[in-house]
Amino acid sequence: MPRGRLVLADGLWAAGQEQPDTLVDIATLTGAQMAALGVRTAGIMGDDEVRDRVVSAATTAGEPAWPMPLPEHLRPSLDSFVADLKNMGDKHGGMLVAGLFLREFVPEHRGRRVPWAHIDIAGPSFNESQPWGYTPKEGTGFGVRTMLALVADHAK
Repeated sequence: MPRGRLVLADGLWAAGQEQPDTLVDIATLTGAQMAALGVRTAGIMGDDEVRDRVVSAATTAGEPAWPMPLPEHLRPSLDSFVADLKNMGDKHGGMLVAGLFLREFVPEHRGRRVPWAHIDIAGPSFNESQPWGYTPKEGTGFGVRTMLALVADHAK
């Protein structure tokens, strides 16, 4: 049972209460990320503009990332008969369904949802093979360079 996404959902809501210009979260959200993109490439989901800025920052930082969609046809799989929302939906497209789940917790301010993106680092966060490039064996720190590049770009 993926409880981490529940904690992340709470974190998104809480961070959104600060009325930020943009929200970007990073987590080892799903094993489905590895099935789709392997162990070196992060999946980036969210609002198209923010998602694309994160992918650009990752490219600048030298961290492999790929933009992923949030297909609306998968959203109904999160509907529940007994609750407002299920934390797991259709197993096919699991990474995308998890992204749709998180999107539900990004709050609105001034009549629109805070611009948001999620970086799924399930694969790239831990390297079980040999070191490569600047990526060490075991914990990689993947995403730190991307986040710094994103902040630097936003500061311009």
